[in-house]
This record gives sequence, structure tokens and C-alpha cells, in this order.
Amino acid sequence: MKILNVIGSVNTRHGGTTDHVFSCSRAWSRLGCECHILCLDPPSSDYIKNSPVKTFALGEEPTSGFQKFARRRLNISRYGYTPNLRRWFDENAKNYDAIILNGLWNYTSYGSWLALRSSSTPYYVCPHGMLDPWLRRVAPWRQMIRRAFWTLFEKNVIKDTAGIFFASEEELRIACEAYSVPREKCRVVGYGTEDIVGDPETQKAAFLARFPQLRDKRLILFLGRIHQKKGIDLLIKAFGGVAERHRDFDLVIVGPDDSALTPSLHKLATRLGVERRIHWAGMLTGNEKWGAFRCSEFFALPSHQENFGIAVVEAMAAAVPVLISDRVNIWTEVKAGRAGHIVSANVAGVTEGLDKMCSLSETEMRDMREAARRCFLENFRFEDNTREALSILVKGRAKLTSA
Repeated sequence: MKILNVIGSVNTRHGGTTDHVFSCSRAWSRLGCECHILCLDPPSSDYIKNSPVKTFALGEEPTSGFQKFARRRLNISRYGYTPNLRRWFDENAKNYDAIILNGLWNYTSYGSWLALRSSSTPYYVCPHGMLDPWLRRVAPWRQMIRRAFWTLFEKNVIKDTAGIFFASEEELRIACEAYSVPREKCRVVGYGTEDIVGDPETQKAAFLARFPQLRDKRLILFLGRIHQKKGIDLLIKAFGGVAERHRDFDLVIVGPDDSALTPSLHKLATRLGVERRIHWAGMLTGNEKWGAFRCSEFFALPSHQENFGIAVVEAMAAAVPVLISDRVNIWTEVKAGRAGHIVSANVAGVTEGLDKMCSLSETEMRDMREAARRCFLENFRFEDNTREALSILVKGRAKLTSA
């Protein structure tokens, strides 16, 4: 079977959606499928050259300093319109058995619909949490714009799709309440991440070689994009509230900042008197990233909205317990698996959670580590879960062929 994943960008700084597309492609390739990616990045981008999957890049090359700035900072520029998308599909869509549109609210969804609505190749949509109305609470004006986009563009994409893939029952429920999503087209398919490979001690050594000052410290880890919705401000405020009681713990914040939030978070840490116990690592990859997990006592993600939480699953794969908010859509699986602690997405809730996790005995922490690993293996092991989505694609193609 030949499968095409369509996504706005394969830049790994954009987080979980890109990781999911790469993981899907690799897993399906191991099952005998031929997988490609189509994106709107400029062809000369380093992340195109380094893509682990054959990738077709249709984006325009920025030729001036202003265009480069606009691409990074202006939402309208990041929409990604290009006439190349429809032309590419006109020539190539027939070569695929299934096409998956990853995400909404950029030109990959509407532009793909314009090209594929009359195609014989079925397309599917993975919203990746983008039908969650979180913006309604924090930026009502942006939610109004999305409502207009939904009515004019995205509603058509959803109406004509062969199926909609959700990561959890919670994501499906929220999407159906917020938008007129046809329930009969919805499927909850297994999401997850690939298991960690490599030697744990080598990975720890790589992380500690980069940050020798963290050796022999007990670490609380945040790993992800530095973004408003991740609740990093809540985490810092909560850490400020427990730091005096738990002097043996430090907080490590790992991830890229494309929202320019770091300076204000630094000021917050300074005001709370914990700036020397918070370590900013930037974006880590490879052994340094896995070493960050393996050197940590537990992982924390107090998000205001999180569709799935790839980093949460990665932590559990490394046998690291997790402290997450009940706005992370896999919180029910984590709670049922006793793999961590669930809190409300507010300062009081996160403070209580940090205090509880930092107070665990060695025996309790060991038991929770074992539970975290078990939760990953039973619920989120990607090699097992991707078969479910693939079977839907295979059945969809067979149904179309026999019609």
C-alpha cells in the first residue's frame, strides 16, 4: 500500500504532529507500505534534507529578510498558500492508495481538498487536537477567525473526507461538541510513540556531559515547546511554592521557544527566588534528549490543552512517572495505569501535585516507574497501535476498488 502524509512542515521544532507523521511512516514502512510526506516547507530547508522519510517540499523560498521574518512571525504568512499544491496533486494523487491530511487551519487542508474532492484516491484527516476550542478561552478574537475559516473552508474538508482519526475518546468528544463534525466518520485510532532504543547509560552520559552541573541532582523535567498553552508559568509558580520544602529537587526546562516567552518566564523565576534552581536546556535531540528523561525523577506537563502529549508517552517509555493536568487528553489512561499524578491546570493543583511527587519514598517511586513503563507498553506502543489505522486505510481502499 502506498500512503502519503500531508503536513504543513516537517520541522521537528513544531512538536508532536511532526513526530507522529515520522513515526507513522516508519512503522507502516516496516509493515510493507511505501510512505511519503508532502509539506509546504521550502525545498532548501535543512529539515527537508534531514527528513528520515521521502519528502516532497512545495513551499516558496523566502528571498528577502522581510519574507523570512514574516514566515516566522506573521500568522497569515504561515498559512502557506502556494499554487504548487494543487498542481502536484493533479499529477500525483492517483499514485497513492490513501492520503492523510495532518492538521487544519493551514493551506494543506483546504488546498488538498480543492485537489482531492474529485480524485479517486480517498483522503483522511488527523486533526491533532486542532478542533479543540481552547483559543475561545484565551484569545476569543482568534477563535472568531477560526470560526470564519471553519465555515468558509475547513467544514468542506471534514465533510468530504473518508474518515477522521482522533487520538482519544476525549479528543473526539471535544471536537464533536465544538464543531459540526460528522460522528459517523470519526474513528479513535491508536496513537503513541516508538519505543526508545539505545543504551540508557550512554544516554545519561550524553545529557550530563552537556550539563555537568546537573550531576547528582534530583530533576523534575519539562520537555516540549515553550508555549502559552503548556502551562510552564504554572509549573514555575508551583515550583516556587515547594522549592523550600524540597531543596534536593531542581527543575529542567527543555524545548524550543518560538513564542518569545522565555524572558518573561525568567523574570517570574527570579521574582519567586528560584532562578538558580531552574535550568534552561534549549532543544535537545538524540541521546541528550533521552538522557534528560532517564536522569529525571519525574516528568511534568501542566498543559491548559494537550491533544495527546507525545512527551508524556516518551517519559513513560523511559519508565519515568508523569505529573500532568486533566487537560492532557490521555490523563484517564495515565490515572488508570497508576503511572503518575493528575492535577487541575491551576497553580494550586500543580503545587499540590509537585509536593506529592517530590515526597514519594524510594519504594513508591520505584513502583510508579514500573507502572509508567507498563502503561506505555499496554496503551501507547506505536508498533502495535499503527496497525489499527492501517487496517482502516486498507479497508477504505478495498471498498473504493470494489465499488
